[in-house]
Amino acid sequence: MTTVDNQRVTKLMGEARVDFDAERGNSRAGLVEPPTHSGVFPSAFVERELVEEGVVVTGICGRLGKLLTRELHRTTKVIGIDRRPFPDRPRDVVHHEIDLRRSRTKDVFRGGRIRALVHLGVMHNPHVSPRERHQWNVVSFQKLLDYAVQFRVPKVIVLSGAGVYGAHPANPQFLSEDAPLLGAQEDGRTRDLVEMDMLAQSHFWRYPEAETVILRPCNVVGTVRNAASNYLRLARPVTLLGYDPMVQIIDERDVVRAIELALRPGVRGIFNLRGQGELPLSRLLERAGKKPLPLPTSALRVATDSLFQARLSGFSKGQLDFLRFPCMVDDRRAKQELGFSPRYTLDETLARLHLEG
Repeated sequence: MTTVDNQRVTKLMGEARVDFDAERGNSRAGLVEPPTHSGVFPSAFVERELVEEGVVVTGICGRLGKLLTRELHRTTKVIGIDRRPFPDRPRDVVHHEIDLRRSRTKDVFRGGRIRALVHLGVMHNPHVSPRERHQWNVVSFQKLLDYAVQFRVPKVIVLSGAGVYGAHPANPQFLSEDAPLLGAQEDGRTRDLVEMDMLAQSHFWRYPEAETVILRPCNVVGTVRNAASNYLRLARPVTLLGYDPMVQIIDERDVVRAIELALRPGVRGIFNLRGQGELPLSRLLERAGKKPLPLPTSALRVATDSLFQARLSGFSKGQLDFLRFPCMVDDRRAKQELGFSPRYTLDETLARLHLEG
């Protein structure tokens, strides 16, 4: 190795060094206590800076994945993993049309140098069996984390959500990243998301030399097909008589920008994300041009459960608590450490509901 090479490696090792003790009191607040870590990452930082590296995006064919890809590919090599086809992808994007649960996923990590893993590949289909959903959301995610360790991926970004906190009458006005994850108490589908979040926290502490980022946005609204956006698309959104909780929404494009900020070197930790302000649910529906249909809680629970069981609706009775109680997040850490502030107004966000992604 030449003198120049030695100097370069020395410089890279200096940049890769992580002062674990100094970081504990900063962006690592709110995480579970760390078990002993293995320290397998330092050499990875040295090796991977010497060649062009890519960013693996799981769930790339979802609307959020496509939005992210069209921003990232301009400056970064993007490698997608999704069992769905991506016929309109940018020409420089590599797409692997495979199931995350299959062994071929490992070949994606083995076959190239990966700078970061962005995990968006969460199954939200409410009508699959709990076993299949758990296999997809939890078991396959654990395998992804194992691949990240085995192939020394320096950064892992996980898109979680504020729903992991749960909507409860005792919630404070704003939930910090330190708040307990109680979202699984009423909604079984959220149980997988809580478990994923906890797995990501465990990865954070076990491998502090890597940069693990967990993003917890409030209700993401836009062209995406999630519970919040689908609810706001209803002609007559149902509400509960006697309840009008404060709510927050965030534009899908702001979430994409937060992911881009999280990809910067040195960023790690848990970050709540919110849009521009909060307002009562009734006001939100009014701004969206909707006329709500108020129903008694007992009647709506029965109706929701019947429609869900008949596969006529994707809303389960466990989600009704979000129409009763607040679940709003404090985003000060994202502003201070991530440098994130929402760009899009409430009206700009709502205008995207009926656009095609």
